Amino acid sequence: MGNRADDEGTDVEIYLKPLTDTVHADTPTGAPEKLLALLDRLGFERKTVETAGPVYVWHEAPGHLTQDAKKQLATGAVPALLMAGYLVNITNDAWDAAAYEAAVAKVQRRPATAPAAPPNASPASASAPRPHRTR
Repeated sequence: MGNRADDEGTDVEIYLKPLTDTVHADTPTGAPEKLLALLDRLGFERKTVETAGPVYVWHEAPGHLTQDAKKQLATGAVPALLMAGYLVNITNDAWDAAAYEAAVAKVQRRPATAPAAPPNASPASASAPRPHRTR
């Protein structure tokens, strides 16, 4: 089994699985429970496969959602992941620009008690960072 997050060196790789309508969110092998739990809270379903070697863990957008709703869930999760300090890549086929803008607006409306940016961000980047999009 391949893992795009391991291959790309990111914390989360979000993409449309080829030849399916499944939106995946891959995390690196051995990803911290904090990251996995955040993906759970953001609406992804955790999947696990145990092998003789490593245990593979990934997340998928719920299968009962429409394709548009899957893209909205995936894209809407990006600002929260970025604000938590994770490196995220989302492919163009899983991207929904309107969902991203709505999620950024939601993050920006958070109460002042919530951190506005990752701890190592400069004041100029206090608004939601931009995700890296490829493919």
